[in-house]
Amino acid sequence: MTTTIPSRLSDGALVAEVPRLAGCEREASASLVAHLAERYGRRLHERAGYASLFTYCTDALRLSEHEAYDRMRAAKVARRYAAALGLLASGRVNLTTVRLLAPHLTRKNHEELLAAACGKRTRELQELLAARFPQPDVASTIRKLPAPRSEPMSEATSGVTSSTSPSAERAMGAAVTSSGSGGPSPIPAPPPPLVEPLSPDRYRVSFTASRETSEMLEMAQDLLRHTIPSGDRAQIVGRALQALVEDLVRRKFAVARRPRASQGQADESRNIPAEVRRAVFIRDRGRCRFIGTHGRRCGERAFVQFHHLVPYAAGGRPTVENIALRYRAYNAYEAEIFYGPIRDCRSAVEDGGADVVRDRRADVVREGTARVTDDAFSFWNDHSGHGVPRASVP
Repeated sequence: MTTTIPSRLSDGALVAEVPRLAGCEREASASLVAHLAERYGRRLHERAGYASLFTYCTDALRLSEHEAYDRMRAAKVARRYAAALGLLASGRVNLTTVRLLAPHLTRKNHEELLAAACGKRTRELQELLAARFPQPDVASTIRKLPAPRSEPMSEATSGVTSSTSPSAERAMGAAVTSSGSGGPSPIPAPPPPLVEPLSPDRYRVSFTASRETSEMLEMAQDLLRHTIPSGDRAQIVGRALQALVEDLVRRKFAVARRPRASQGQADESRNIPAEVRRAVFIRDRGRCRFIGTHGRRCGERAFVQFHHLVPYAAGGRPTVENIALRYRAYNAYEAEIFYGPIRDCRSAVEDGGADVVRDRRADVVREGTARVTDDAFSFWNDHSGHGVPRASVP
């Protein structure tokens, strides 16, 4: 089968076709899981010479490790709780959801737990599971890791049981050299950073840091012994992040406990005054305010930029009414819409001015002039304030 990029489809046809194909993929995936469940029950993979269903999926079906593991776990869940197949086919849950639910499902709770998981993202599901099945605190540890080698790491898949996760399989593979000899094996790459909820108010956080970072953490422990005698690293990191976030928000959005009075600027200046940046940040709650064709607000918090609703080149002023937060991709997208045609016809600005721009000022809720109080920007993280300056709008 030859697949090509459908460049000749109209926008409307493309918008309609993508959800249809996604639905077909969900149905095909659920059907594959159902057939894998039956094949597993009959142990046909063993008859064919595959030690586990996981090995069959990776070697015979040519699925990636993660694809194989998710479908294998879903197949085992489906054998016990058939309702999972219907939820997979409808898209109410996905394979990752089923994999995360698998260790917690029982005959008594599976219907209620599957229903509660419908429509949730991975982070939301992890928080749901942490609330229902809280885990104990994780011990705070620091250990030195060996420096990684430059040699490529080989993977050994033989003998991996069906219950082995992809990460565990990679660790087993790293213990065997490409030549199969008993010599020293290459050092595996460090695991990715981890943020995992243990309960509604507690998280496990782990990452690999440099020697300098470790030494600074130890110095902070020593300097804070009078305040934190236990040297609890979580409290120290929390204090450091509080100071960092305060500083970043102050410098980027001019949100401070005691904001300075404006010194004024020329009417034709393109610079966005501090009081405007502060008010826009508070009004937009620190998130992208772009609203799509179906009324969905983007809501991204990373990579946001200040965007002129009426471009500066068309006479747009740096006022609270004309400035909004935009994720950088939308900022570039709207700039291309406006500036693209004007590169070919400079008279567009003279003839149409701001009328050639899609006016999105109606999307912005005018909530007045913001002021900074001790409650400033409480919206930033509803789960923790930690003394960060907060903003309110009268």
